[in-house]
Amino acid sequence: MQLLFKYNWQIRQEWFNWCESFSTEELLQVRNGGLGIPLKTLFHIIDVEYSWIRALKGAPDLLPDFEDYKTLGLLKELSGLYHSEVSDYLSEWTSDMETKIVKSAGGNDYTFGEVLRHLIAHEIHHVGQLSIWAKELGKQAVSANYIGRGLI
Repeated sequence: MQLLFKYNWQIRQEWFNWCESFSTEELLQVRNGGLGIPLKTLFHIIDVEYSWIRALKGAPDLLPDFEDYKTLGLLKELSGLYHSEVSDYLSEWTSDMETKIVKSAGGNDYTFGEVLRHLIAHEIHHVGQLSIWAKELGKQAVSANYIGRGLI
C-alpha cells in the first residue's frame, strides 16, 4: 500500500510541475467536471488525505480553507507540510491496524485499511479529472502509468 501512496505523491508532484506553465488566474478558472477548478482539486486531494490520516491517528482535523491556498506555491507548501506526517504514519503501519475502526466526520464506522485504500483511489480519481482538463486545454497530461516510475 505504501508504494501506491508513493505513486500518488509522485504524480501529485508532476501535476504541480505541470501547473507551473499556467497563471494563477488560469488555474482558478472553472472547468468541466469534478470540483471544477484545478487548484481547488489539488487542494481537495491534499486536504482529504491529511484529514483522514489525522482521524486514523485520533488527532483533530485542521480544516484548512481553500481561500488561504489559492496559488500553486501555497498548495505545494501545504502538501509538503502535511507530507511528512502522512509518510511517517504510513511507515508505522502494521497489519494489526488493518481492521481497527475509525468514525468518520459523518458518524460512519470504517476500517483503517478501508480508509487507506479509499485515499489511494480518491487521489487517482481526481488526477483523472486533471487529465481531462489538460486535454481540454490541448496539453499533454501527466502520465498515470505506474510502470517505469522506479517505485520498486
